[in-house]
Order: sequence, then structure tokens, then C-alpha cells
Amino acid sequence: MKILTAHFDGKVLVLGGPVELPVDCALKVQVEPLRNAPVLPAQERPLVRLLRALEDLPQNSDWPVDGAAQHDHYLYGASTATAQTRSGRSLIASPST
Repeated sequence: MKILTAHFDGKVLVLGGPVELPVDCALKVQVEPLRNAPVLPAQERPLVRLLRALEDLPQNSDWPVDGAAQHDHYLYGASTATAQTRSGRSLIASPST
């Protein structure tokens, strides 16, 4: 039996760290509040810290507006389409005929 720590974010249980468990294994979960357990304030939670760090990155007008202009090409091998930057310049050369 493994004992894991987690917190409830209002919707789901969020584990305190990585867990090694068999894949596709049914589990019995028993919830018991921890006494005197520290709770991180919202500003110190890892995802909030990551979002703040991303906001500190410099703006680049050559980046795609959605950050993933060619995701279908990279993930599925779809043909590349001309991607537009915020400034309207093309990121990808149009295929020659």
C-alpha cells in the first residue's frame, strides 16, 4: 500500500508529486484530511508561479499569436500552411509550384 499526499483544488485532487503506479490499474482512494498540513497560498502554487514566469518573458512580434501556428504539422504531419505573425509577416514560406 502506498500513501500519497494531495490537495483538493475545488474540482479535482492534485497529487503532491510524481507517483509510480501500474498503468490502467483500478485503485481504491481513501480521503483523510491531514492535521497541521501546510497549505500553499494560491500565489505560491507551481502552476501560478509558472504563469507568472511566462508573463515575464519578453514579447516577440515574430511569435505566432496562439503559440502553435503549425501544431497539426508537428503532431500529425499535415502540410504546412502559411502562418501569420502579429505583425502580419509570414513565418513559413509558401510552397513553390
